[in-house]
Amino acid sequence: MNILIEKYKGIHPGIILERLLKKKAISQRPFAISIGEHPQTLNAITKGKRRLNIALALKIEEKLSLEEGSLALLQTYFDIKEEKSKTKQNTPDLTLLRKSLFWDTDITKIDWQKQSVAVIKRIFERGNAIEKEEIKRFYKSDTIKKILEQT
Repeated sequence: MNILIEKYKGIHPGIILERLLKKKAISQRPFAISIGEHPQTLNAITKGKRRLNIALALKIEEKLSLEEGSLALLQTYFDIKEEKSKTKQNTPDLTLLRKSLFWDTDITKIDWQKQSVAVIKRIFERGNAIEKEEIKRFYKSDTIKKILEQT
């Protein structure tokens, strides 16, 4: 498999495209025009606000001498990651966690993945047995062990 795909699997291909253009010192607008695309479209893609369709991916890959299909595959892996995050339960069972543990924030607005270190530390410092069990269920045990060993 392509090194580009292995390295950036799950990241929006537009972000990778923006990095490649910067690395090669190519401006977005002239590049977009050179491949027959609207600059606004390319900008939306590089900001991750728009999908990269296969036809455009092939044009970009040819112009930048990338392996054929690599950007399209990155888009597919990104789509898979997005779909999985929608179907996966994104929060622990909030009925088992006391809101008072998170007095400084709205418990419904916590990003449980990005804030996992703070959440795990707080629950294991101040939580009761039920709360600790729910956090163990939600996060993987090796993640919890790793975080608790850091303190």
